[in-house]
Amino acid sequence: MANVLRHLPELEGMELGYIQGLMKNMDEDQASLFAQVYRARRKDAQMILILTLLGFFGFAGLHRFTLGQVGLGILYILTLGLCFIGTIVDLVNYKSLAYEYNVKMAHETLSMLSLHFPNGGSNA
Repeated sequence: MANVLRHLPELEGMELGYIQGLMKNMDEDQASLFAQVYRARRKDAQMILILTLLGFFGFAGLHRFTLGQVGLGILYILTLGLCFIGTIVDLVNYKSLAYEYNVKMAHETLSMLSLHFPNGGSNA
């Protein structure tokens, strides 16, 4: 069983618990490789907050582009963050936006690693 905090000490809250569940059956080599790939792909909630705040200064939608939601990013640019209402809602929900993106990235990382370690090590 790999120690999540040893490999990804920056995780906290719900993300920590979720990643711990994904890594519980991995050996140290698998956990280390997973941590390297996941760390490169995940987004920090504070960065999403900062990009969302830029929406009030004419750069609406940057956080949606960062989260891979290009269509919503373009919509936010064209509508000034849906008349600032969408930006305000995203400002309240920035942690859940980052969490949902990171869960998606964790599963994609796990899928990539299952090709590298085909005999298991994960519970997904």
